[in-house]
Amino acid sequence: MTLWMEFLLTLLAAVGLLALGWVLFGKLVAPVGGKESPIYAVIPASGGGDGLEHTVRGLLWLQGGQLARCAIVIVDCGLDQRGRAAATVLCEQGGVILCPMEQLADLLRPDSAPQAQQKDTDD
Repeated sequence: MTLWMEFLLTLLAAVGLLALGWVLFGKLVAPVGGKESPIYAVIPASGGGDGLEHTVRGLLWLQGGQLARCAIVIVDCGLDQRGRAAATVLCEQGGVILCPMEQLADLLRPDSAPQAQQKDTDD
């Protein structure tokens, strides 16, 4: 083998080992959650919901990669019409719950099923 092929093979092996280490480390330190010990990602949202979509999409990405299994809860801390519309669209995509601030304690009670229910703030 020539020198450049050996260098390329060494580089690919090092990148592969780094990627494997990254995935294994992520599995060790990432919160996984589950039915026995549920994890809630509570996102307080107010006003127009600035940054809400970015935050929710990031959490959904973590769930897609099996790095986190958590119920995503958007807490309405004074959303206006635009913010409530954005939160509603995110909830329609699945895996996200919109909950008024007053009902958050009820939602987090151990006997509730957070994935099955969706609180609505139009009351």
